[in-house]
Amino acid sequence: MTGKLILEDGSIFHGKIFGDSTASGEVVFNTGMTGYQEILTDPSYCRQIVTLTYPLIGNYGVSKIFNQSRKSFVGGLIIGEMCEFPSNFTVEKSFAEYLTENKIPCLYEVDTRAVTRKIRSAGTMKGVIVSDDAPQNVIDEMLAQPIQKNVVAQVTISEPYTLETENKNAPFVVAMDFGVKKHILESLNNLSCKIAVVPANTAAEKILEMNPDGVFLSNGPGDPKDVPEVIAEIKKLIDKKPIFGICLGHQLLALAMGADTYKLKFGHRGSNQPVKNLRTGRIYITSQNHGYAVDEKSLKDLPLEITYISMNDGTVEGMKHKNFPIYSVQYHPEASPGPRDNFYLFDEFLNLIKGK
Repeated sequence: MTGKLILEDGSIFHGKIFGDSTASGEVVFNTGMTGYQEILTDPSYCRQIVTLTYPLIGNYGVSKIFNQSRKSFVGGLIIGEMCEFPSNFTVEKSFAEYLTENKIPCLYEVDTRAVTRKIRSAGTMKGVIVSDDAPQNVIDEMLAQPIQKNVVAQVTISEPYTLETENKNAPFVVAMDFGVKKHILESLNNLSCKIAVVPANTAAEKILEMNPDGVFLSNGPGDPKDVPEVIAEIKKLIDKKPIFGICLGHQLLALAMGADTYKLKFGHRGSNQPVKNLRTGRIYITSQNHGYAVDEKSLKDLPLEITYISMNDGTVEGMKHKNFPIYSVQYHPEASPGPRDNFYLFDEFLNLIKGK
């Protein structure tokens, strides 16, 4: 079935609809050459229509070992060519089979370069995927619907669970799940951390009653200002425990300490984002997925030090507290674009816990 992506400014991009579904959401793009399954299962893309800039998708198939969460939360997918015959020793099913099983709306055979150039120049905006014969009143109604707020509530867990370790003297970490990726938890657990994963709305008092050695604030979707109740709870933890935040956790931590955040024009989404360590001058290639950033000016009179900046646009990519064992990064150290050059951040968290 032929279909199209229609942006809220009236731009139209044609392709073919996989299946018979429609979609609406904020249209973003990711520049990674691999990782399509990780992208689809990253809760940070909740309700978004993701454009993949790499032209061939599905060439190494799909395997459950690459899933980053319990399901896909994306609103839709825009790709160029869909590979029908994958080749990889891990293949369990084709990309098309995965889309069908997970009911993911997809528009393929699209000029994804044109979509990306449009978003880069005009900024992210709402869009819809519809068939070519969709009535105009249906399209207008879909475009008129506001983008959903507080998507953290859709991706967080409903009940806490624990990741154990054989190390009897293992550090105990409470991870607040705002849409956490599986590999982040695995990275901490592989360092012999016992982890209690709790829902996003867990009260600070309950976390402190668990007496953790440290608190982890996870990645997740949406505008950090949409969850003021979470920010209020994080504020209560500031001087109580060592804290490490990634992505949305980084932004929420900044807001809890009195800083501000703002929406980027088209965000950082890809596995090739250069970041500079201001303490050493070293450049790291990082994986990122965020549409908001911490306002550098808002940090000026706070006891916070900027530790990392983006080499592309100079935005804040990391910070640490000058008095308390607290730090955070905007990018994803677990995503391994290097492949392991950013794993040291998890070691730094353990050192904070141990008071080193």
